[in-house]
Amino acid sequence: MSIRPERVRILTPERPEPQGSGPVVCWVNRDRRLRDNWALLYAQEIAIARRVPLHVVFCLVPEFLGATLRQYDFMLRGLEEFERDCTSHNIAFTMLLGDPREQVPAYCAATTPSLLVTDFEPLRIKTQWVDAVCAATSVAVHQVDAHNVIPAWHCSPKLEFAAYTIRPKIKRLLPTFLDEFPAVERHPFPPAAMPQPTDWMHVRSTLRVDTSVAPITWLTPGEQQGRALLDAFTAHIERYQDRNDPTKPGQSNLSPYFHFGQLAPQRAALEVNRLARTGAEDCPVESYLEELIVRRELSDNFTFYNPNYDSFEGFAAWAQSSLNEHRDDPRQYVYTFEQWQQAVTHDELWNAAQRELLSTGKLHGYMRMYWAKKILEWSASPEEALAIGITLNDTHALDGRDPNGYVGVAWSIGGVHDRAWFERPVYGKIRYMNANGCAKKFDVKAYIRRYAESTLF
Repeated sequence: MSIRPERVRILTPERPEPQGSGPVVCWVNRDRRLRDNWALLYAQEIAIARRVPLHVVFCLVPEFLGATLRQYDFMLRGLEEFERDCTSHNIAFTMLLGDPREQVPAYCAATTPSLLVTDFEPLRIKTQWVDAVCAATSVAVHQVDAHNVIPAWHCSPKLEFAAYTIRPKIKRLLPTFLDEFPAVERHPFPPAAMPQPTDWMHVRSTLRVDTSVAPITWLTPGEQQGRALLDAFTAHIERYQDRNDPTKPGQSNLSPYFHFGQLAPQRAALEVNRLARTGAEDCPVESYLEELIVRRELSDNFTFYNPNYDSFEGFAAWAQSSLNEHRDDPRQYVYTFEQWQQAVTHDELWNAAQRELLSTGKLHGYMRMYWAKKILEWSASPEEALAIGITLNDTHALDGRDPNGYVGVAWSIGGVHDRAWFERPVYGKIRYMNANGCAKKFDVKAYIRRYAESTLF
């Protein structure tokens, strides 16, 4: 088998291995692309060995964790390309509409598959979906981690404390798992009849989402565009040295493609590694791989092993204790959710960060830390601050509702994956940030001008 067995979990070990002549069904959740997709490759390998058709299904829920039209538009446009790619490779693509806990078992009852393969996502709602489907079907179910370079369950069997505890495990396993993807084949055993093409207008009509948060126009979704942006980034990767300056084009802007499964993080790691082997000058390979692999997979570890990843109870004991000691400290300002949302605080730097999020669907990584820490400083409680940070991020960011988003907010507000710092009012021992520190890093006035209200709305 060309797919390493460590990438696969058999979720129904009590059931017999694939039997009968039914198709292999790949139920796609997180990784919505044809190429560089370990779950799809695994499903195809088994389907070819059994000489049966390969079906891909995606189940669209009409609303999801506060996602708006902005996120749904990016996802659906990528899925349109995914459908075309599947069809051109003799792979049946079916869009299901509704609750996956009902729709996926119903699809299995109608198609009688010999095996159901799904990908891996550690968010609570996704694991509930998978558990419910396993309980509602009699077919064997296998799960493949097609997102992480090192499968989450293989990298570590427990909740890691910080980057320094998971980093040695990743570095030890990386030579084994950072390998090239096989090419997906034009499937040699097509279905007797291809499904009718998806009516995408009808799909959009089923959504029950906030349409006031408009789709973005500065990025084009889809697997092809994600790969093109990766190529453009690697062609000028020396700019990544400026990644902490939000006034310079130092970041890759690939996170929406990773989040929506349109680009594999492993593909990005492979391409950057190729640059290192060519001896390219000013190539910040280690810095990029630290963010791409160590920090990203640490976030998956946190949401996989910590059921309270989006609540105060998910913070480390030292952080909870420190925040509780300062719970009643007076706040210089206390803002409502609406004031945060509308970027009308007293702090023009914070307002500029919020306007960046509102207008672009993305918040620069360095500014995200400042943005979230000031929400802690100027909210009535750490619980309220966490809820506000998550809601604002999930409403406006293309890559919201993601392990990285939950951990990013929790790091800023609850010290997750950080250590105790000097004690301060309100913050307790949570790491502090202020505008003066930002001014030492970059041209704050230029950043504020870029996202001035008059230029955005």
